[in-house]
Order: sequence, then structure tokens, then C-alpha cells
Amino acid sequence: MWTTAKAPSLAEMEAMAHEIFERLPPTFRALCEGLIIRVDDFPTNEVLDEMDAESEFDLLGLFHGIGLPQQSHGDVARLPNLVWLYRRPILDYWAEHDETLGHIVRHVLIHEIGHHFGLSDADMEAIEADAG
Repeated sequence: MWTTAKAPSLAEMEAMAHEIFERLPPTFRALCEGLIIRVDDFPTNEVLDEMDAESEFDLLGLFHGIGLPQQSHGDVARLPNLVWLYRRPILDYWAEHDETLGHIVRHVLIHEIGHHFGLSDADMEAIEADAG
């Protein structure tokens, strides 16, 4: 099996993230209307600088946009909220830990979406437990 196994491509990991998203609790997904999920190999240099990251492998994902707690009905039109998953840092994390790739992607996705809602770590852990 391992002689033919390969790391997922960007497109494959994005498909995995969307499949995982579809298995999250329906009430959680319903609140994510308009949220876009994207996968890239690494964060941009601007993101690394903004986050004070020491390495391009420091970030597994990132929420970019205005979280629900900061939004108001009077907001002018704005870009949609995005969740970025970073393939190479996720694969590196996977190689160093005893977790499945799907579990790691689900964890990062829930954590980054949690920023959209302003959830606590305990809230995100409960959602992850409910997601299976």
C-alpha cells in the first residue's frame, strides 16, 4: 500500500476539506453561509509577516475576513470570508504526529471556522467531538 501512496495535491486536499465540512454538524454549517474554503501550499509572505511566523510551516490554516461578532447590518459590501488551509504545513504536521490526515484537516477547519464565530477553544472541541 505505501509503495503507491502519495501526498494529496492541492485539489485533492481542497476536496477533502469540502467533504469534511459537509460532515460537520448541520447547525454549524448553516451558520457558515458564504464562507469560502481554499487550500494553498503555504501562506503568503505578507501573512507570515502579519502573524509573526518564524517559518512557513508555522501556520496550518487561517481565517481571513470579518468574524460574525464584528459584523453589523450596516456594513458596506465586502469580500467574502475565507478559510485557508496550508497543505505543506498540514502534511508536515501529519508526518510528525499519530493522527490521520482527515482528523488534522477537520481540526484545522473547525478551528479556523471557529474564529469566524468567535468561539472559544472549548466550543470548538465540542463541535469536533460532535463531528466524530
